[in-house]
Amino acid sequence: METILEQRISYLSNLTCSRCGTQHPAFQKQTVSPCCHIPLLAHYLKDAHFPKSELKQREGTMWRYKEMLPVLHPENIVSLGEGFTPIVALKNLAAKYELNTLLLKDEGQNPTGSFKARGLSMAISKAKEHGVESCIIPTAGNAGVAMAAYCAKAGMRAVVVMPRHTPKAFKEECYWYGAEVVLIDGLINDCAAKVKELNQHGDLLDVSTLKEPYRLEGKKTMGYEIAEQLNWTLPDVILYPAGGGTGLIGIWKAFHEMQQLGWLEPTIKLPRMVAVQAANCQPLIETLAGRQPNAQNYVGKPTIANGLAVPRPLGEALMLQTIHESGGTAISITETEMVTGLKELGASEGLFVAPEGAAVWMAARKLVEARMISRNEKILLLNTGSGQKYMENLSDVFQ
Repeated sequence: METILEQRISYLSNLTCSRCGTQHPAFQKQTVSPCCHIPLLAHYLKDAHFPKSELKQREGTMWRYKEMLPVLHPENIVSLGEGFTPIVALKNLAAKYELNTLLLKDEGQNPTGSFKARGLSMAISKAKEHGVESCIIPTAGNAGVAMAAYCAKAGMRAVVVMPRHTPKAFKEECYWYGAEVVLIDGLINDCAAKVKELNQHGDLLDVSTLKEPYRLEGKKTMGYEIAEQLNWTLPDVILYPAGGGTGLIGIWKAFHEMQQLGWLEPTIKLPRMVAVQAANCQPLIETLAGRQPNAQNYVGKPTIANGLAVPRPLGEALMLQTIHESGGTAISITETEMVTGLKELGASEGLFVAPEGAAVWMAARKLVEARMISRNEKILLLNTGSGQKYMENLSDVFQ
């Protein structure tokens, strides 16, 4: 065991149940916690430390933070160059709305065109490390595309289950990566039920959101990058489109890990985290408002922001925890408002974002108007994907 520890590149120590805190071994294949059947969280050695100055010499991908990522040996990394996406200053919109600082981290510039590249690169890398040969995923679009691409790179079989109404671009990209695509009537929860049926014998690794511990670890690298790209300072508020919620949870996790590493000054206040959902599918808002105990029976509707059509997120409790701990909130955006946001970001800033990214911008506008965000604060928006894939959803906007 000592030889393995000496050779490995990661400080990974254990996995804990996100409900009861029971520890589980991190060096064998895991899905959800055996104790409570909910997400497992990766933890790293308490004495983990390396100077952030070392990052200056490293490649511009998410793997620059390898010590705080779960892949133990570099030969298992399955990468297409994901991460270290730019943070763009939206100066035209900031001037128009009298905002001091308005920034956007553009995840649409990742391989496969979305932030899902981060999580699936990590999940498939760990699957490879555990000797997995086949993976399956329910998806609203982007996650399926990303899994198909990384499975292709790793030489694994990929089975993608997605709603039949998913835009054609997502389906075709999965086909080009050699994935088996199964189309289902309904939303992602219906796809999840089909995945359970197809995988009843457990022959495939289910890499659904938070049903394995490592997609979250890929997503958290957005938090590391935000701090590094802002010269180890943080925004006052971060607005994030929360469907399954791994990005929201992961960014918050990253901030705490950087505090442990000593990379953030003790006086730095962590940002308020704002979860943005679609009005057509807003389970988090319904739970926060007390109109339901949780999202287990919530029924949502399709939305042009496919990634927000997640009616029963497994990570609901972790999202709520992030919102409460950060002093943040949740807000929903209508389909019409998303289209307005798409047009405004395109015409004012030259950015063609995913509808999820447009929702985040419109949420910022509404919260500024409601004085829940000050015009003097440093505001960071997360755009999770490229608008190009959503053209079918938007085909009638200008007709």
